[in-house]
Amino acid sequence: MNKKRQYLAVLFASVVFTLGACSTGGEAGSDQSSASSAAEAARTISIEDNHGTQEVPVPPQRVVVTDNRAFEILDNWGVKLAAAPKTIVPFTVPDYKNNDDIVDIGSHREPNLEAIVAAHPDLIINGQRFSRQYDAIKQLNPDVPIVELDPRDGQPLDSELKRQTAALGTIFDKEDEAQQLIKDFDQAVERVKKAYDPAKKVMAINVSGGEIGYIAPHQGRTYGALFDLIGLTPALEVANSSDNHKGDDISVEAIAQSNPDIILVMDRDAGIGQKGTEGHPAAQQVVEGNDLLSKVKAVSNKAVYYAPDDTYTNENIITYTEILNGMADLFEAQK
Repeated sequence: MNKKRQYLAVLFASVVFTLGACSTGGEAGSDQSSASSAAEAARTISIEDNHGTQEVPVPPQRVVVTDNRAFEILDNWGVKLAAAPKTIVPFTVPDYKNNDDIVDIGSHREPNLEAIVAAHPDLIINGQRFSRQYDAIKQLNPDVPIVELDPRDGQPLDSELKRQTAALGTIFDKEDEAQQLIKDFDQAVERVKKAYDPAKKVMAINVSGGEIGYIAPHQGRTYGALFDLIGLTPALEVANSSDNHKGDDISVEAIAQSNPDIILVMDRDAGIGQKGTEGHPAAQQVVEGNDLLSKVKAVSNKAVYYAPDDTYTNENIITYTEILNGMADLFEAQK
């Protein structure tokens, strides 16, 4: 073989070897990449919720949320939803409430649970108004993890709000953001405790359809747990009170007779978009426009706090932080 042919043979063999090596390496790299992607897709974490330990995919790709305490938090974190009950999404979260790409599963009173199945979720965050639908949702989605983090009976509200926030942070890789929400909440608690004078008697009420309901210390909606958390002194304690979402029946005369130094108000109509409509006057109009209540110390001294309008449909750690800071503003102004 002459030198030219020998050189060409060596060059040909080298090229074949190189192409073969690249081909083999490419296939191996592809296999490794696919395996890595599959492992990432299959990765799960354990989350302790109200029903035990749930194995949750990380990151979840198609999330269905029915817990209205979670909407604002997840929206702030940029989490996309596959389906939600838009009726109970707070009006302050338009990214979810008005998003046509999110399947609407109806209200908790008339839910379309089949729409959850049709959304092909890999994670369902259930809670509050849909807690009664838990078993039905689980039956229709047997292979989908369901996480439910409603505040549990008998547990302090602050720890339950922080538990939910921390768990959501873990699921959506937002641990730092979750810890910031918890820090903000804790600071608001300390601030309002420092600002409150236990000599001041407090009454909490709910306004809906122009009617006033009594929010009982300890178990009443939204404000009830704050009596324990802050150490508020009740102006009135009614026997057989409840946690009814409309509040318990109470006469204006009873409120006036108890003569609270501070009144805490939640406008239920505001939370469901009825504030100021016919038959649904604003809570401030109902409270401050009443002749009997105008003589109460809280009203005459302008010591009435009104919760954010979206409270009734929100009630998450962000809402409570805002409420606590608002109460602190009022208490500090009264000193």
